[in-house]
Amino acid sequence: MFGSIDKSKGLLFVTHDLNYSIRLTMEKMLQEVEGLDENRLLNTPPEDLKDYLVEKYGITPITLLRDQWYADHQDAPVDVRHDPMRWIEDRSQPAMVAGESVEVRIPFEGERELFYTRANTFNMNPPRAIIDNNEVILRYHTPADQPRDVRSLIDQTLRDIEQHLGWQRDMIDAHNRNLPNAAEHAIRQRRERLLAQSQRAEALGIPIRRRADAPKTYALPTVKRKAVPTLPPATTAQFKPEPVLAMELYEHILKVVQDMALVMERSPGAFKTMNEEVLRQHFLVQLNGQFEGKATGETFNMGGKTDILLREGDRNVFIAECKFWNGPKAFGEAIDQLLGYATWRDGKTAILVFNRGTETSTVLTGIDSVAEAHANFKRAVAWPHESGFRYVFHVNGDRNRELILTVLVFHVPQ
Repeated sequence: MFGSIDKSKGLLFVTHDLNYSIRLTMEKMLQEVEGLDENRLLNTPPEDLKDYLVEKYGITPITLLRDQWYADHQDAPVDVRHDPMRWIEDRSQPAMVAGESVEVRIPFEGERELFYTRANTFNMNPPRAIIDNNEVILRYHTPADQPRDVRSLIDQTLRDIEQHLGWQRDMIDAHNRNLPNAAEHAIRQRRERLLAQSQRAEALGIPIRRRADAPKTYALPTVKRKAVPTLPPATTAQFKPEPVLAMELYEHILKVVQDMALVMERSPGAFKTMNEEVLRQHFLVQLNGQFEGKATGETFNMGGKTDILLREGDRNVFIAECKFWNGPKAFGEAIDQLLGYATWRDGKTAILVFNRGTETSTVLTGIDSVAEAHANFKRAVAWPHESGFRYVFHVNGDRNRELILTVLVFHVPQ
């Protein structure tokens, strides 16, 4: 719009259009999703890819650090050739008189280029300042015979700058709020399109061979001042779709399990002397009543032994551990045990915690702190439940193989 000349003159908030910059940022995000190698994209967990895109294409608004500002005052000659109140024979030449120079530096956080970007709301009298690295510089030169109240000028300029930053912030906040959904939608659309293409290619019955010169990656230039994040690690090896347990079925299994809590509440006397093995058998009875006898206990699976295993054909589709609460250390060992025999086929898991006599808040706090401190922990999942949590973990040795772990606490009568 105005170009680099505005920066040299110290004019702020006029060079670029913020609305256009935001649209361009969103377009670059969509281009990166479309340009990723297809196997790279399919082998990367969508949530990890979304987090990367949100971090890379989010915009950090500017915040002035007024509590860190400082000033420099010097006795220095001042050029008064442009002072209309002075008689000067040749105004094309410097006219130096005794004076003083004040320089104020205000550090800031955020993306420097925003100082040269105009929001949808603006005025026709933009503030002036010099932007040097991560500091705003205000300079004032005053003749000794015409002293000025420099502090009032400083305060007014900073008020003007803050006003423009406030107008920007509303637009930036809206972009940052929209970005996660836009990234998630773009990733989902391309994944679904690639999977559909893969199915159609297989239906051809003809071997598929990629051209040797086909592009593998796509990179976009960036002018962001903040550190650019890197893509989550993932292989570009051929992606092979893997069967997974549908979330609706997973939730139904957990509902069957949770219904046992109502049985315990209604018949406390029948459960007060039961140990883990006997309690587990009651859960198995309920599950087998719903899933045609396919839930089994003490079933070997890879490197360990699990308490409840639901199989569909030759696949393990649900794994659960049953443990009495014996403190945080024992719960951490239960997570390790579950991960020890979970494979890529076991994307849905649960730990059923039986609590006898310990304060509920103590148990819940212990579960959450141990889970989030675990080496395989990736993120917590919003799952409103008064006595349970849901997390995403990765399997041992591969961050891209994710499993959902739901932890449920059952109060067993003493």
